[in-house]
Amino acid sequence: MRLFLCDDCGELVYFENNVCLNCQQQLAFDPATLAMTTIAPAEEIPNQWRPVDNSRIERFRRCDNDLQHNVCNWLIPADSDQTLCFACQFTEMIPNLFDAANKAHWSKIETAKRRLLYTLMSLGLPTIPKTTDPQIGLSFRFLADNPQSAEKILTGHADGLITLNIAEADDAERESRRQSMGEPYRTLLGHFRHESGHYYWERLVRDTPNLDAFRQLFGDESADYGAALQTHYQQGPPSNWSESYVSAYAASHPWEDWAETWAHYLHMVDALEMAASSQITVPHLQNRDEQIRLDFCSQSAAQTSMDEMIAAWLSLAHVLNCANRCLGQADSYPFVVSPPVMEKLKLIHALATQSAYETPSPLTS
Repeated sequence: MRLFLCDDCGELVYFENNVCLNCQQQLAFDPATLAMTTIAPAEEIPNQWRPVDNSRIERFRRCDNDLQHNVCNWLIPADSDQTLCFACQFTEMIPNLFDAANKAHWSKIETAKRRLLYTLMSLGLPTIPKTTDPQIGLSFRFLADNPQSAEKILTGHADGLITLNIAEADDAERESRRQSMGEPYRTLLGHFRHESGHYYWERLVRDTPNLDAFRQLFGDESADYGAALQTHYQQGPPSNWSESYVSAYAASHPWEDWAETWAHYLHMVDALEMAASSQITVPHLQNRDEQIRLDFCSQSAAQTSMDEMIAAWLSLAHVLNCANRCLGQADSYPFVVSPPVMEKLKLIHALATQSAYETPSPLTS
């Protein structure tokens, strides 16, 4: 994600902002331009907003989830018949808001979901809610465990539907789960990126000419998925898993390997774009006398090779990890990107930057 500036005063603003803290002008995100937009009431029409940039003539309405619950800052075109913004149209089910904690959790979850959607949209990936296309669309359910039942809500993906247990929005609960499962990293955004990987495997790999290239790198996904997960949880990953996989869980089954590697690709894309937008320069890990000027934009990602991205990412991740240690925090990126993982990332990069609905062309590993 890149940095944004207030259109009125030029102050730095952030993706989650709904007001500029410098000039107090209203802010919102315009999904059509993938940019934060400074807005003011449209005098000619009640309950509509206009950009303060006078060169723009668009008119907008606010999302109902903003008006009613203050959990959204995306705009709707004034002539749309929708009451929910593009991002909120992906949410199929929300938790019971009579519980105040649920509303706070839902707000954090929606923020993470919008960050996922920004990256997917900026890469040009097909991003369609199920309300528009029930067959190939994407949707989300945010559910809580029922205290009256022993049944637990499991976070996962099935046929374009991503389900998230809202307990993951509780920092203490999520940290407890991270430790109990021996994970180095567990975040809401990480969950969304991982589960979206399962969705895009169905869109970009399954039943396409790219299945063979996938199998060469990730393995045969026809292996029994349930049995593979059971073996993973009972026996753990192979002792040498880090030589070929980005995480221990990735070693459980080719589908999980793809989803984990996909999530890491989105991590890289988002962080590299922010670093480039911030005009950061970092020393090259392999040659300390060489400086890498980060220059990456997700909207033109296809013009950047994965080799360039990996070199920039490893150098940036090193700096981020060192900075976190200076602040007494855990590493931002506690992972090792081995050569086999790099090859997997290259395939994902090639597939992710294909035109949205072109017929997939065969890609070699």
